[in-house]
Amino acid sequence: MSKHTKVVVAQSAGACYGVERALRMVREAAQSGAQVHTLGPLIHNPQVVAELEAKGVGVVESPHQQPGSTLVLRTHGVTPEVERDAAASGVKVLDATCPYVKKAHMAAERFSREGYHVVVVGEKGHPEVEGTAGHAPGAMIVNSADQLDGVQVGRRVGVVVQTTQTKACLDQVVCRLLGMAEEVRVVNTICDATSERQAAAAQLAGESDAMVVIGGRNSANTTHLADICRAACPRTHHIETADELQAQWFAGAAQVGITAGASTPPEQIDAVLARVRALCDEEG
Repeated sequence: MSKHTKVVVAQSAGACYGVERALRMVREAAQSGAQVHTLGPLIHNPQVVAELEAKGVGVVESPHQQPGSTLVLRTHGVTPEVERDAAASGVKVLDATCPYVKKAHMAAERFSREGYHVVVVGEKGHPEVEGTAGHAPGAMIVNSADQLDGVQVGRRVGVVVQTTQTKACLDQVVCRLLGMAEEVRVVNTICDATSERQAAAAQLAGESDAMVVIGGRNSANTTHLADICRAACPRTHHIETADELQAQWFAGAAQVGITAGASTPPEQIDAVLARVRALCDEEG
């Protein structure tokens, strides 16, 4: 790697509005002196979760585990049953669910109420997807058109989508459903921030010799970013921290691109940027 290597951060990268809002809510609650716990990890970023834990913000898996504390509902949202359990648990509840996830919940509820067979396009087992499906009893979860092979759907189908999914995946599923049902209605609940990050990452990857994608390995949106970048730039590396960077990844690269998932705060991007530049100077 040469010291003349250009290092570029994608125009749209890092923490989205929903993540920034949730972090602000939790930090303000903790600073007030309250005992604060999040229901599951607040966001899919192990380093940020560890930072919050160091400040006294614990993680619980049940609303009833910490009576008397402030309970924060994670950005990914929860099912109506969990909401009711939290409300009945006797703790103060802060709802940090991302507003875009709330939009998906409302769309699923409306489709279900109007008699549509609800299909949620997303990753089964992901907390956001399970929470959205919980708002439409009997909903089907798929993350590819192939998963519809051999299955039966209703005459009228309503489609919502995980906020961090790719538009390509949604389009493929909808195209398949159009040949299976008499009516298909779609509410595209992919958030604008996700679409912008994916477009910016794809453009930068196409212009770069190597790419670094920052974010939790348990983060769906970061994983999608890495897949998008890898399709345009095979030398793509998904990392969580700057310590993982290796100089040989960038050998001979004229340009290195950096992007980050929606749960990655600015300080993590800055640390990676500084480390890549340092590696460049060392090699030069």
